[in-house]
Amino acid sequence: MKNNIQKITNNLWFDNQAEEAAHYYTSIFKDSKMGTVSRYGKAGYEIHKRPAGSVMTVEFELNGQSFMALNGGPLFKFNESISFIVNCENQEEVDYYWEKLKAGGDPKALQCGWLKDKYGVSWQIVPVKMKELLQDGDSEKSQRAMEAMMQMKKLDIDALQKAYDGK
Repeated sequence: MKNNIQKITNNLWFDNQAEEAAHYYTSIFKDSKMGTVSRYGKAGYEIHKRPAGSVMTVEFELNGQSFMALNGGPLFKFNESISFIVNCENQEEVDYYWEKLKAGGDPKALQCGWLKDKYGVSWQIVPVKMKELLQDGDSEKSQRAMEAMMQMKKLDIDALQKAYDGK
């Protein structure tokens, strides 16, 4: 990875899918790459219960952002209290990330641009236009955009703009 250590790195705890997930995410995001894979040794087996040589951690980057994936066992599960926001410039990007990340995920966890991927990680696929629409000084317009968004699963920029415009 980089010689400069990022101050804060996202660490994702998986049961046994760290390497698989890292490959999956780096296949979706452009300007991404796999990094170092570390493996469990014999030391600490009485605590971690992982076979020597099995994957312990995987470093990877998504669009220049460092991540660490850990095979830590089934003790902890992902939940919606933490999510990753993907800021999209246009509907094509929204559609791309939405389709890629929701594949195999929880179909009941799709609302307002949020989805849960096949590993249980929550993502928000958000057009950058949303900030403009929701933070406008004209609260009536912003409220219409918010109401429209609340009815959507995948966000539709044109529909949000139309709601904002009162059409």
